[in-house]
Amino acid sequence: MQTEKKETYTLITNKQKTFSEFYDAFLIEEKKLQKENIILHFSNESDVSSKEFLLFLDIAKQKKENGTSFVIVNSKIDIDNFPESFNITPTLQEAEDIIEMEAIERELGF
Repeated sequence: MQTEKKETYTLITNKQKTFSEFYDAFLIEEKKLQKENIILHFSNESDVSSKEFLLFLDIAKQKKENGTSFVIVNSKIDIDNFPESFNITPTLQEAEDIIEMEAIERELGF
């Protein structure tokens, strides 16, 4: 797992060989980043199932309740298989846009 601090978020990239290795490492790292926006970037070569992505749903809800954003980047996944409130985008630029839009919504009280 590679972690890179950006201006408005922390980018976490999957570098583990298996999803379970990445998920376990992520859970440890996420505890340190509770007050930060997080973008998880899964390369298109990552073999991650929809069921595995759903493991992040509770974390996404918790981040939203804490006033931060959580976005997953992967262009191979069908976003129609997930709740609308679960932020999944095909590109990093779109993930950055979601973080920016959610920050504006929070400032406006939505």
